[in-house]
Amino acid sequence: MTRRDIVTAIPTSFNRDGSLDLDGSRLISQYVAKSGNEGAFVLGTTGEFPAVYEDEFEALVEMHLAELSDHLRPIVHVGHSSTYEAVRLTRIARRLGAQEFAAITPYYLPASEDAVFDYYRALSDAVEGLPLFVYVYPKRTGVTVSTALMERLAELPSVVGTKVSELPLDAITAYREVVPEDFIIYTGADKDLIAAGNAGAQGVVSGVSSVTPKPFRALADAANSGDQTEIDAAQADVDDVCTIIGGDMARMKEAYRILGVADGICRMAYVEPSPEAISEIQRVLKAYI
Repeated sequence: MTRRDIVTAIPTSFNRDGSLDLDGSRLISQYVAKSGNEGAFVLGTTGEFPAVYEDEFEALVEMHLAELSDHLRPIVHVGHSSTYEAVRLTRIARRLGAQEFAAITPYYLPASEDAVFDYYRALSDAVEGLPLFVYVYPKRTGVTVSTALMERLAELPSVVGTKVSELPLDAITAYREVVPEDFIIYTGADKDLIAAGNAGAQGVVSGVSSVTPKPFRALADAANSGDQTEIDAAQADVDDVCTIIGGDMARMKEAYRILGVADGICRMAYVEPSPEAISEIQRVLKAYI
């Protein structure tokens, strides 16, 4: 059976004054823990990691590990613009008990392939044999990972996979052709669980599934059944949710507010949803919760 992991990317809740809402973040974590999904992506893009300070990182990682570890696999994101800071975050997460890690490529300044390789080699050493995922998101970082570089990275002792965001499906296929058979590829495209699987991925990292896990679970089940009618119906539901909520953290937090889970906002610069958007969020929550 083809592997179809759903790894939920978890939002971070912030108070109206911009301070960390740890209690609200805990309630979101508890909500995600009940999803039935295979894993959780902690403090990635959906978690607004560039706006989280080190002491907040420590508090959030400790909390998420406590809330999630008995239910699904927490993958802690430790990526940073510098190797020094990424290794520091890795050591904090390891001390707190993290067992799986992901790191976005260095970002902001251009980086050569050798520099990117050295960054991941240092992180591979820092996790000391625990699993590490290479997080590729060139539209946000400005740093690409060629197939040749991915082939090199896959040879590092702790690198077990990659998460790729906003790359075409043929990029997934190209990576699959150069990495070992057991190398894990996750797409960051929420709705592409099946399409990315057909291209060589083993699952999806989905922020939308943090709010509405039900249609994603139904799509995975339909895919496993092989019933095309069920697949088409489940895909249509996932497409509907992704169209309305998508990768928009402000809309996710509005959904949590409607659900009575948490009343947080974004710390980063996101546009709050309009009344019309809120009405559509209410519609999909009523349909898919």
